[in-house]
Amino acid sequence: MSSARVAGVPCAAYIRSRGLRGPVAEGSAIDSLKLGQHISQEFDEELDDIRNRVMTMGGVVEKQLDDGLRALVHGDSELGQQVIAGDYRVNSLEVEVDEECTRLIARRQPTASDLRIVVTIIKTITDLERIGDEAEKLGRFAIEIADEGGQPDHSMLVGIQHLGDHVRRMLHDTLDVFARLDAENALRVAGEESKIDQEYDGVVRQLITHMMEDPRSTRAVLSVLWCARALERVGDHARNICEYVVYMVEGKDIRHTSLEQASKDLRSHASGGDGT
Repeated sequence: MSSARVAGVPCAAYIRSRGLRGPVAEGSAIDSLKLGQHISQEFDEELDDIRNRVMTMGGVVEKQLDDGLRALVHGDSELGQQVIAGDYRVNSLEVEVDEECTRLIARRQPTASDLRIVVTIIKTITDLERIGDEAEKLGRFAIEIADEGGQPDHSMLVGIQHLGDHVRRMLHDTLDVFARLDAENALRVAGEESKIDQEYDGVVRQLITHMMEDPRSTRAVLSVLWCARALERVGDHARNICEYVVYMVEGKDIRHTSLEQASKDLRSHASGGDGT
């Protein structure tokens, strides 16, 4: 696979299409993983096809999340139904990519950085599928709330809208660092998860206060609380994907490690020589 390509499209073109700002260091991370140096051209093409499917799945999940949030905030039960129906596409893509990865391992027996890529992709599609599940929950609750006779008070949805926008930005940036194979920015994006947690806690406090002041709103508040929880979980899954990117590029497992320590470890790792 050419070092100037990511997921079947040129890196620069893909990143510009997503509206990402900043310089495009084409091929630098790809070259470090030696994706363009395989003896078998077929192996390169298979890896390229798999990465392309992952990015397709990421785009579908991103749209599902966007539609689910809009359905909830605007009380659009029809859009909520579309989100529910669209979840099959996410599930189908996960199965397709997982099967391709299994066949690739069996046929090519990849090692070192190539194996890291395949392992990372398997983990990534699992988290993308779970993000799709959370988006489906938003669609279901949008229908439930609409069927119960209208929208919750606007004050109940302001916090959800803000939290949802933050989560959408994090997912968008997560897919970008995956496309770039950008370990440094993956750590930065992963740091948004703690901010989302804080924002989620604020939304929960606001909703509980609303329920205490108006006990008649208890049912609606509980539904919105579940939606807030779904959005918070999307942030958790996005952070997981960022951690996988670091592992894929640097060969360093930073799970269960603070981001500050992970950043120090990566700097030390870089100064000490190449990874596996």
